[in-house]
Amino acid sequence: MFAVFRIVRKPLAAIAALVIVAACDGAPLGSSGPMINTRNAVPVALLVPGGSGQPGDDLIAASLENAARLAIADLGDVQIDLRVYNTAASPAQAAAVATEAVRDGAKIILGPVYAQSANAVGKAVAGRGVNVLAFSNNAAIAGGNVFVLGPTFENTANRLVRYAAAQGRNRVLTVHDNTVAGQMGRDAIAQAILAAGSTSTGIASYEFSQNGVIEAVPTIADLVRTTGTDTIFFTADTAGALPLLSQLLVENGIDPAITRFVGLTRWDIPPSTLALPGVQGGWFALPDPALQSQFGSRYQMAYGAAPLPISGLAYDGIAAIGALVKQGKADALTTTALTQGAGFAGVNGVFRLLANGTNERGLAVAEIRNNQVVVIDPAPRSFGGPGF
Repeated sequence: MFAVFRIVRKPLAAIAALVIVAACDGAPLGSSGPMINTRNAVPVALLVPGGSGQPGDDLIAASLENAARLAIADLGDVQIDLRVYNTAASPAQAAAVATEAVRDGAKIILGPVYAQSANAVGKAVAGRGVNVLAFSNNAAIAGGNVFVLGPTFENTANRLVRYAAAQGRNRVLTVHDNTVAGQMGRDAIAQAILAAGSTSTGIASYEFSQNGVIEAVPTIADLVRTTGTDTIFFTADTAGALPLLSQLLVENGIDPAITRFVGLTRWDIPPSTLALPGVQGGWFALPDPALQSQFGSRYQMAYGAAPLPISGLAYDGIAAIGALVKQGKADALTTTALTQGAGFAGVNGVFRLLANGTNERGLAVAEIRNNQVVVIDPAPRSFGGPGF
C-alpha cells in the first residue's frame, strides 16, 4: 500500500464566434448598474493579486491580464479601456483600489481572485452602483453586486448527479473531509441529489489527515455494501485525500466498476493523478476541452508559455462584457443585462450569471480510462431553458 497525501497573433475566430448574447429575449433591462456610452471605449477595471510579495500571485496577475487582453483583441469593433490594479492579495488594498478605479471612471470591475478581497471590493463599490465579476468560485460571497465567475461546487454537483441518474445510477453516498471546503461540497451534493430526484444513501466523513482517511475507509466500505449504493461522490481533491481514499476503498473490496467513483474536483490536474489505480473508471466534470485547447494554443503563441487555469476566467469576463456592450445599449452592464438567460461563451464554454450572484457553466463529463481522460458526455454549447 502506498500513501499520497499532500496538504497543500491570429484571432481566435472559433472562440470569438461563441461570444453570444440574446438581443431579443424579452428580458427588461435597467436594474442596478451604471449607464454607459457604447460608442466610446468602456472603462473596465481588472483587479489582480500583483504586489503581494508572493511569486505565485505575480504569475496569476500576469496570466489574468494576458488573457483579458487576448479577449479584447477578439472583440472586433467593441472598444474596452482595460485598467489594471494590483490588490496585493489584501482585502483592504483590494477595496482601496476598487474605490480608486470607480473614481477613475470604471463601469465594471473584473476580479479580484481571492474571496475575502472580492467581498471587500463588492462592499466598497456597492454604493456607486458598479458590478463586480470576481474570479472566485466561493458562492458564499456571491449576491448583490458581486458575481463569481469560477466553477462552483453547486454547478459541478448538479451536472454530475444528473448525468449519473441518466445512466441509472441514483443511489449516492457522499464522502467528504471535515474541512470548510469539504462541508460546502457535501451540501452542494446534497442539494444536487434532491434536485435530480436521486436518493442519498448516506454521508460519510473523515478527518483531513492520512490517519483520518485510513480509519474512515472500513466504515465507508460497509456503508456502500449495506445501503445498495451505486455511486460514491467524493469532495476530495488530487492534492489531498483522493489518491489514498480511492486506493484504500478498492483494497477494502469496493469495485469501481460496480460502484462508480465520482469527483467534485478536477481529477486530471496534475496529469500524474490519471495513473493512480483507484481513480480508473472515475467520473469528473471539466470545461469544454476543445475550447480550452484553442485558448491554450492562442495564449502560447502570444506569450510563449501556457496559461494558468484561472486565466480563462479573465477571458470569459471580457467576452461577456464585450458581448453586452456590442448591443449598443446604455444599460448593458446592469445586473439584469448581466444575468440575461441565454448566457455567454468563452474559452471555458458556455456560461451564464445567475441572479443570486453565482453562475451556471456548461461542463463536460469525463471518465478516466487506461490513464487517459475520455469525454463521455460533451459540454453543451448553449442553454436550452432555465437550467440544464
